[in-house]
Amino acid sequence: MDSPRPISQIKQDLDSFVGSRIRLKANRGRNRIIEREGVLESTYPNIFIIKINERKVERRVSYSYADVLTETVELFV
Repeated sequence: MDSPRPISQIKQDLDSFVGSRIRLKANRGRNRIIEREGVLESTYPNIFIIKINERKVERRVSYSYADVLTETVELFV
């Protein structure tokens, strides 16, 4: 069994992909899974922001690094 990466390592990994196009798969509970594509806009000490363009509307969603650690959010570059 792999040991989980520390949150600081997850942040460092995401820092290198700022401005890149990524695919997001988020588990919102009760069998609601959201799959979107967007651009990793910025990273902050506790959260990262993804800009999503869908149906001519620009949205920004934020997630914490703990969401990635607990696999609530999966990111694919």
